Amino acid sequence: MSQFLARPDLVAAIEDWLRHLASVRRVAPLTLEAYRRDLDQFVAFLAPHLGGPADLAALRDLRAADFRAFLAQRRNEGVGARSLGRALAALRGFFRHLERHDLGSAEAISTLRTPRQPKSLPKALTIPEAKSVLGGIDHVENIAWVIARDTAVMALLYGAGLRISEALGLKKADLESATLRVTGKGGKTRLVPVLPEITRLLDEYRAHLPFALGPDDVIFRGEKGGPLSPRIIQLRIASMRFHLGLPESATPHALRHSFATHLLGRGGDLRTIQELLGHASLSTTQVYTAVDTDRLLAAYRAAHPRA
Repeated sequence: MSQFLARPDLVAAIEDWLRHLASVRRVAPLTLEAYRRDLDQFVAFLAPHLGGPADLAALRDLRAADFRAFLAQRRNEGVGARSLGRALAALRGFFRHLERHDLGSAEAISTLRTPRQPKSLPKALTIPEAKSVLGGIDHVENIAWVIARDTAVMALLYGAGLRISEALGLKKADLESATLRVTGKGGKTRLVPVLPEITRLLDEYRAHLPFALGPDDVIFRGEKGGPLSPRIIQLRIASMRFHLGLPESATPHALRHSFATHLLGRGGDLRTIQELLGHASLSTTQVYTAVDTDRLLAAYRAAHPRA
């Protein structure tokens, strides 16, 4: 952060809060990066707003109107409601941190309401579309072990409901039993059962893998032997959308959504699906009930004589 935007005491306070989040709260690295960007943007806003570099003393004098002006500026720059909500959450957390250490007050920012979030439902693939993703790698790739690798990754997304970061973070030692020990958001771990077909695809990949792995090595590797980047899987599915005529909603994360939606559609228990997905709150999982309701209503409108 530039010295022209913030004084050293403010920079130090921000770094102290981020260290606290990382070491004590165990906040995910990507969330930390987002919070840092939010605070950088807030400090960049304050410099012209206050007429000079911000320091902790200036933060004590901020009013609710100052925070609203920052959010309004970000909204005018085209930032969406979700990002604004995250920025406000970052600022609230930082100012509460200052208050706990007698460095500031969180009173002004506590009066602000979180921007209303748009209600967006997961876009699940149909069952045939999901199956075509798992069976269509050879349309866009011709290296045998890479085909086996990408098929195994996508099988974990659709067949076990893993996030792409969770799948690519699996280590050799994680595959030694009938259940996967998965490390999810916030460092939380959960056990996920592995279907026989997924086990077969993982074994096939490992049989083709041209690199030796230790028990603590991640199992999915790039073509040069390093850990596989999520971007490779994203690009692979983007290529498959073109070749297989899949919708734009076909993404790695859509496979995880499809896992939950298809389970629910076949009578799966919502609480069990929550545990499989690693959701901290059942309310997060309940969004899939709306997805399934849409499917039922569509069938009703198509088939009922009074629809």
